[in-house]
Amino acid sequence: MKTTKYSQLALLLTSTSLIALPALATTSEQDAFFDSIAAHCGKAFEGTITAGNSADSAFSGKKLIMHVRECSETELKVPFHVGDDHSRTWVITKTQYGLHLAHDHRHKDGSEDKVTMYGGMTADMGSATDQSFPVDAYSINNFRENGLNVSITNVWHMYIEPEEFTYRLTREERDFRVDFDLSKPVSLPPAPWGHE
Repeated sequence: MKTTKYSQLALLLTSTSLIALPALATTSEQDAFFDSIAAHCGKAFEGTITAGNSADSAFSGKKLIMHVRECSETELKVPFHVGDDHSRTWVITKTQYGLHLAHDHRHKDGSEDKVTMYGGMTADMGSATDQSFPVDAYSINNFRENGLNVSITNVWHMYIEPEEFTYRLTREERDFRVDFDLSKPVSLPPAPWGHE
């Protein structure tokens, strides 16, 4: 069977990512973190940008809403609404290796964006209030295919306290952060695109 450089690259990325993953299930810290978010299932909260730069101008002046919309014992789906843009859903999944964060991006017709399901796996146990998700091999490949080389060192962070949830993206020369007020639930937003 003839192989191409693309299939060889896919095999290399897959094998590299499997070697790099720690062989353990979610820890008690990760379970507590997951459960703290799940405790807000069915509720929506408004956020404000507390760190950012010109790369984040698409978020400026728009209502930012997170909605803990779908919750199971192993997966949370949290749409992140930016004004009338309902294209983003965070997907937090328990796996045998820890917690995984993916960004499900959709078009208005519900079809997948070409840059979607990117994210990463926790590299350590984190804490009950703080988890970090370094970019994974699938995402690096997807970013490169779509000319987003600046994103190949992304690390996403989520923090949860009794009255605040934070979503944060960091990389060289980029620090984007949105803090959501968990003490004041707001009206539920419409369904995210592709999840009606």
